[in-house]
Amino acid sequence: MIKLSHIEKTYDSPAGPVAALKGIDLEIARGEIFGIIGLSGAGKSTLVRCINMLERPTAGQVFVDGKELTAMDAAELRKTRKDIGMIFQHFNLLSSATVYENIAFPLKLAGMSADKIREKVEPLLKLVGLEAKASQYPSQLSGGQKQRVGIARALASEPKVLLCDEATSALDPQTTKAILELIRAINRKLQLTVVVITHEMQVIKDICDKVAVIDQGVIAEQGSVIDIFTNPQQPITKEFISVLLSNDLPAAFRGGRISAEPIEDAYLLVRLTFIGESADDPVLAGMIRKFPDVETTMLFGNLDQIRATPFGRMIVGLTGPHERVQAALEYLRTKELKEEVIGYVRRHDTTAV
Repeated sequence: MIKLSHIEKTYDSPAGPVAALKGIDLEIARGEIFGIIGLSGAGKSTLVRCINMLERPTAGQVFVDGKELTAMDAAELRKTRKDIGMIFQHFNLLSSATVYENIAFPLKLAGMSADKIREKVEPLLKLVGLEAKASQYPSQLSGGQKQRVGIARALASEPKVLLCDEATSALDPQTTKAILELIRAINRKLQLTVVVITHEMQVIKDICDKVAVIDQGVIAEQGSVIDIFTNPQQPITKEFISVLLSNDLPAAFRGGRISAEPIEDAYLLVRLTFIGESADDPVLAGMIRKFPDVETTMLFGNLDQIRATPFGRMIVGLTGPHERVQAALEYLRTKELKEEVIGYVRRHDTTAV
């Protein structure tokens, strides 16, 4: 549905050229919710604006639904942009227009009759849950309601692609959750391809099918959200994920020396990741029954979801005869989970001042 080929974007500045994007290659399939995450200044907003050509790339090609936007003149672009809706961080609503008029605005610009506009706007009001707010003005709305107006306005031209540029960054967590659920419902109902630009990994986890991590103008890593969460490769990706999934050791072991070899009175710490159906499997119970001479202590654990997929992480401490501990590890490796051996660490007294 969307293909970016060798996209570069360079800006002029008093200090010389500034490369915002450096050879971006990206493909987004029809109907996907695709996330692009990066720190401030990484190039993510520039990238999304290249998709609808609000920013013309310095080099490279942009294809949307099989059409090359980078080869179009201004008139062709205006026509093609009707297939690409966009919602913004700060809503961009007309303060002197009602909710109805804000949604109708792009249709009015297109010269549509009042009756046709009504036929399109009223279902959109219902879709975003604002039927009762049609005659109100933006100043009378909450942040979440304003964003719902922005979403309805973006859908008014019946686009095939919806671009969301930091669409929830100005909202509180509860409102963010409601807006993400609305975007996901719209994706399912209308079969839209959705591109989500964000700096929040929680947004990626809750709504996206795939994700690309952009860092200093290049794609550092991309793949399915499940794969990126469970097996991040790049430091920037690990940094984002650590906000939700801490890699810190439990307090009683934090700061202790980690040894690859057994040391006296130390636990072998192992981090386990469970995905999908394996999150419900009694793996540890099975290991404890099979290796009763290995003491297994659960030191940390949580269970979450990535979209509809169960996802669990825990840290366990193993003690016992070295060969039996190693056998228990081999048993874990036969199961449908990911194990990471942290090393041997002694427990310390967390109450000491």
